[in-house]
Amino acid sequence: MRRVYCDLHLHSCLSPCGDDSMTPAMAAGMLKLAGIDVAALTDHNTVGNCPAFFKACLEYGVAPIAGMELTTAEDIHLVCLMRSLEAAMEFGREIDRRRVKIRNKPQFFGNQLIMDEEDNVVGNEEYLLPNATTLALTEAFELAESFGAVCYPAHVDRVSNGIIAVLGDMPHEPAFRHVEFRDTGNIQAYTEKYPRLAGMMPLFGSDAHSPEGICDASFSVEIPDVGSAAEAVFDLLREA
Repeated sequence: MRRVYCDLHLHSCLSPCGDDSMTPAMAAGMLKLAGIDVAALTDHNTVGNCPAFFKACLEYGVAPIAGMELTTAEDIHLVCLMRSLEAAMEFGREIDRRRVKIRNKPQFFGNQLIMDEEDNVVGNEEYLLPNATTLALTEAFELAESFGAVCYPAHVDRVSNGIIAVLGDMPHEPAFRHVEFRDTGNIQAYTEKYPRLAGMMPLFGSDAHSPEGICDASFSVEIPDVGSAAEAVFDLLREA
């Protein structure tokens, strides 16, 4: 077995809240410097920069996972991780059909830049990405599961768009098996206050929106010595 360090939640310059300097290549380079072995790009309601992120990560020796931070109709954020880039792109096309498309105003919300692996701008998403989709919580979970995703609530310990902050407690359904904490120091207090968290695997993501937001390696898991680290981490989560 080997121990790998992971960051399973970060944004690129495609998310309007992301800094324009947070290009896929910049993110990959900073992840390498931070000692991260496996990383997931999870822009809001899109996987548009995942192809460039994959290529950049392979150049820097970071194992990439394609993902998305999906916004439900209730305005709850879910992390959706995919086993392959191909599955993620297909999932992205499905989510695009469930978006409520309001034109972005970059001067207010920020740019939404689609990049290649060499930091060239190749497109600009014209519709605002983070706003709620038409997918209710259970429907969003079931759709992600149908694509083979690992799907779980993002930043459960955060007021903004956290499932507990929105609903008041951790619901019985959907049957989440994982939950993300923004601060791992909150796990015990939250688990004591919301007992339904006790049976879930706690995960961590930096939720970085800028290069300096990428944290030094802290969250780690053990995986087999052989094979793809990204696939092994995904399979570990899928089987948990």
